[in-house]
Amino acid sequence: MKQPRVISFPHMADYAVPLELLFGRLFPHAEIRPAPPITKETAVLGARHSPDFICEPFKYNMGNFIEGLEAGADTLFQTGTGCRYGYYGELQEQILTDLGYDFQFICLNRDGVRPRQVYNTLRTLGSPLTLPRMAGAFAVAVESIRAKDKLADYVRRHGGGNGLEDIYNKFLQALLIADSVPKIFTLMRAHLKQMQDTSQTQPAPPLRVGIVGDLYTVMEPFSNYDLERKLAKRGVSISRRMSVTFLLFGPPNRRTLRQAEGYLRYPVGANGLDSVAQSVSYAKQGFDGVIHAKAFGCTPELNAVPALMNLSRDCDMPILHLSFDTHLSPAGFETRLEAFLDMIEMRRQQRHADTCKSRDGHRFHLHQRRGTR
Repeated sequence: MKQPRVISFPHMADYAVPLELLFGRLFPHAEIRPAPPITKETAVLGARHSPDFICEPFKYNMGNFIEGLEAGADTLFQTGTGCRYGYYGELQEQILTDLGYDFQFICLNRDGVRPRQVYNTLRTLGSPLTLPRMAGAFAVAVESIRAKDKLADYVRRHGGGNGLEDIYNKFLQALLIADSVPKIFTLMRAHLKQMQDTSQTQPAPPLRVGIVGDLYTVMEPFSNYDLERKLAKRGVSISRRMSVTFLLFGPPNRRTLRQAEGYLRYPVGANGLDSVAQSVSYAKQGFDGVIHAKAFGCTPELNAVPALMNLSRDCDMPILHLSFDTHLSPAGFETRLEAFLDMIEMRRQQRHADTCKSRDGHRFHLHQRRGTR
């Protein structure tokens, strides 16, 4: 009797939950083994078998693939779309083959992303679903991702305190057994209501910080040294628009270029244009600062840095640039982050003091520079 397939795919934050839900529906007779959460050992393992100057997501994915194969997986999935990531599948497959592993590597970018192509690929792998049922499985997965991202955004904006993270984690567990779009919507509404009931109004408006950068680094906690959790411990309200929902349903480049207001005239690849456009939006909304997080070796985000520096100068908005790799010192990262938060807190206090003086009749003039490009 033929053994069932053992399917694995790289880990990325909490998206392993909707992906496990999707693969479980697509391959009801297969064993689904998502790669475990990334650890230091994963990073070391991936870096050992990756080119030195390739970007960090490649190395993390490579470590995940090897861990999955060592755990018994015989089928690996990789999306393979966007920037240089679109070429990673070929290289990763070759490296793993050279290491002596016996497996089947599915790269959607290579095998085709049109519905009929995806259907044929999945049927070849043994999915028993018809095209309509397969479309239904993808619809459930997409809705679960949208629901997950909406609740995660609420947690970030409210600092993750007052038990919000516990409610969010319970939602993820419940999501694993949801089998229809209405059930997912009901789950999302119920858990969002719980969050709204438990979150308390803070005595003073918290610092507001926007996070921009390349998709993988801003979403995977290990790759950014758990940046969002560290900000939450300081009571910071975080806005991070970059998510899989944004990737699937975000605005086209033409509209994003208009939102960037002349700081970029052309797309610079991957999420570089989005980083600039979102930073412009944060400046308009009066955010206290922006953190630009990117992986070492990410060329599109490097191309966005000059535009972000001009924006920071024109709008008088601090932007902290962080480049993450396996050699970044955790102590150095935390020192820079603490200094940035202390600085924007002092700026807020100074603005408040100046406002109070102006109300008392003292002459006060606050000039916020704004670029016209």
